[in-house]
Amino acid sequence: MQVVGYDRADPALRLASDGDISRLSLAPGTDLAYALGERHCAGRVDYETEGHESCSDPRTPYCPVHTTPWSVQSNADSTEEHAVYLAAFAPDVFKVGVTRSWRLETRLREQGADRAAQIHTVSDGRIARDLEADIAETVGDQVRVATKVAGLHESVDEAAWESLLADHRVIERFEFDYGTDLDARPVAETLLTGTVRTTKGRLLLLDRDGTTYAVDLRDLLGYDLREGADDRTLQSSLGSF
Repeated sequence: MQVVGYDRADPALRLASDGDISRLSLAPGTDLAYALGERHCAGRVDYETEGHESCSDPRTPYCPVHTTPWSVQSNADSTEEHAVYLAAFAPDVFKVGVTRSWRLETRLREQGADRAAQIHTVSDGRIARDLEADIAETVGDQVRVATKVAGLHESVDEAAWESLLADHRVIERFEFDYGTDLDARPVAETLLTGTVRTTKGRLLLLDRDGTTYAVDLRDLLGYDLREGADDRTLQSSLGSF
């Protein structure tokens, strides 16, 4: 079976086997015991039929044929109501973003935001993108996964967050608790053996042998899985000794 996708709203991996799709739950407390095999293109999932088109191309996570380009223009042309928001990632990393108003809280959770504030409601995607571009000149509009991992054990800098919000008209605030409960920074690794502590956006936190590992779910895409624990020697956190 191959990892061909992941769900963040109801955390799970999508696994493909002989053209069929199944879900592997990533709920807290789930024990996982899989070893990673060869990695190749994750192919294409048909979400209507729950079927899968496999691909042997070694390029990952997707080959050019199975890469679906994300288009800013398509969002900008949307005539649905949009929200412009600011998001905070511990301890003091901030970004601006836009999404359709009805998806706001879902979008924030998908990114693993610790705090957020809606600062504009506008009639369409084009206006939202223009506002985002202006604000991004001072705040930024992207946060790297490695930056999110680095702050998983920390809290949001309240003073810095409130200082940023003071420059904007806040419509609604959000605060999220993902149940990370970490005393130290987790070790970044790609694996699927351990006990699920929680998920935060596309980050999976696994406890194994006294160490907590942070796994980017996107880095699992394309891997063939073998049942049975991964017996690789992994880097441990200092606190595990």
